[in-house]
Amino acid sequence: MGVLSQRIVLRLLADAGLRPAALQLIPLAAAEDELAAGFSRPALAELAAAFPCVIAAGDDARLPPAIRDAARAAGCRIVDDGAILVPDAPPAAPLPGGVRYLAGDALLQLPARSVADKTGSRTLALRLAQLVASDAETREIEEVFRLEPTLSYHLLRLVNSPGVGAGRQITSFAQAILILGRNQLRRWLNLLLFAARKDDPRAPMLMARASARARSLELLAKAAGYDRDGQERAFMAGMFSLLGVMFGMPLADVLQPLRLDESVVAALLRREGELGDLMAAVEAGERGDLDRLAGRLADAVAADVDVDGIFLDAHRWTLGLIREAGESGHG
Repeated sequence: MGVLSQRIVLRLLADAGLRPAALQLIPLAAAEDELAAGFSRPALAELAAAFPCVIAAGDDARLPPAIRDAARAAGCRIVDDGAILVPDAPPAAPLPGGVRYLAGDALLQLPARSVADKTGSRTLALRLAQLVASDAETREIEEVFRLEPTLSYHLLRLVNSPGVGAGRQITSFAQAILILGRNQLRRWLNLLLFAARKDDPRAPMLMARASARARSLELLAKAAGYDRDGQERAFMAGMFSLLGVMFGMPLADVLQPLRLDESVVAALLRREGELGDLMAAVEAGERGDLDRLAGRLADAVAADVDVDGIFLDAHRWTLGLIREAGESGHG
């Protein structure tokens, strides 16, 4: 097992409208040169130039002067500790005085609404999830899009975002299938499960959280030597890991009709197998739990793992996707 290099926890922050608004960098205890390397990455400066990257004043005060200089040179902004609120429940507007950002899992709690309001949206999204998981025929997927034209709109915004690699503008669902191929189409449909929930105020943050986790898993799977199909399964597992949160149901109940490969189910429900180790490692990295991160990766990855680089690249990909697709403004 190579040296783990997670020195900074990345935490996505929301604004009062529960839209992704900033990325908080939380430094972990580490040698000064290791922290300096983390804050001196060109990728961080590129991200900070496009999306607010912030450090709480309390964390900043504990950094050595050279690291503080590196963080500022990268474009990180310092905010008062009270500017970031971690509520116990979704907060009511307006926010308390001085609060600029919201963080924490409470933002992903299912909002109160009637059963009738939830039924149609949940049924359609679950049907789409089933079709994605079973690699259904194109005509079956098209039927879902005919039922809800908004899905087509969101899909086209997503697939025309940077990073798709199609090399041309995609203007129809049929063209998306032809150009992207089924593997890539499956990926964007997974993202669409979160992006198109226009009735759900959590949708932007859910999509961002799921996308960052999925991309992190994909990159970690690549580092572990997985082939393309294995990396795609890792991406799908990351997306599906938050389906229970989205639907307000036990994850096992959501997964049951999807008929996923048993290795994916074992990873999602019990964190078992190599994919389960990768999933648990990503979750540990999200919390900055280095011991659990190292333990889970010890047998799963033989090469050196640039954990900071993986999480940074995953968030760059996710935030670029959200910005270009317009999801942070459409919810």
